[in-house]
Amino acid sequence: MTDSETGSPARREWSRCWHHTALNVRALHAYYVHQAFPRHSHDYYVICLIEHGLQSFTHGGTKHLTAAGGVILLNPGAVHTGEAAAPQGFEYRAIYPTVAHMDSAIAEYTGRRQGLPFFAAIPMNAPALTRAVRALHQALATDTSPLESESRFVWTLGQIIGRHADTHPVERYLGHERRAVRQARECLRAHLGERITLTQLAAQVGYSPYHLLRVFSREVGMPPHAYLESVRMRHAQQLLAAGTPLVQVALESGFGSQSHFTSRFKRVIGVTPGQYVSRSSSAA
Repeated sequence: MTDSETGSPARREWSRCWHHTALNVRALHAYYVHQAFPRHSHDYYVICLIEHGLQSFTHGGTKHLTAAGGVILLNPGAVHTGEAAAPQGFEYRAIYPTVAHMDSAIAEYTGRRQGLPFFAAIPMNAPALTRAVRALHQALATDTSPLESESRFVWTLGQIIGRHADTHPVERYLGHERRAVRQARECLRAHLGERITLTQLAAQVGYSPYHLLRVFSREVGMPPHAYLESVRMRHAQQLLAAGTPLVQVALESGFGSQSHFTSRFKRVIGVTPGQYVSRSSSAA
């Protein structure tokens, strides 16, 4: 990840860009006040979420204003500009899927190969899309599990294609795949301490990653990464009750570090691991 800062202390611009190696996708998180991008284009897609402020850009001879919460979708080759439209500047999150990413995503969404998706509506106000893009961007920027980061990436691209592509592709039929879901759950429980990916899990049951996400969420009520976390938390609670050292609990439960485990444990259980042990001891 690379960082840069410019400007006066009162309005200091900053930007952080990085490449997520496992998914082969680039991302950017930035705040600009004076930065103005000239007319340019990319050979990849752009998914941009405005977090704060007001952003302006021209596209197809039209000037657009995008407020906080708005999402901008740009196709490869689209000529556009970009700048702040208010004195306070704007903060945004951007993800740059490649043509290969979108080609694979639409094939998984429909169950067959077809042309690349094209997005005619450039800026839009879609709360569900805003939440999905923000969650994906945060997952790409942090030490999120491979299963969660890939799941959010695959799911977000699928939802963007299904709801916003101009071709209105038909989503693959959702049948009764309880056996496959059961196999996926068994696989997750058997490998709870490993950093399994969605692609690996889908291969175990013979499904595409996006199709597995859909059927798993329907049958279980949560996506695979959320289910895996619940399994890991139950395992961690058992280890903590047995007096296992915290570092060992974190590693055996599949978390990359003790700090990551502690933050996730508190988020899910409501108390820190130390508080959980203390309460369990007092209750005994």
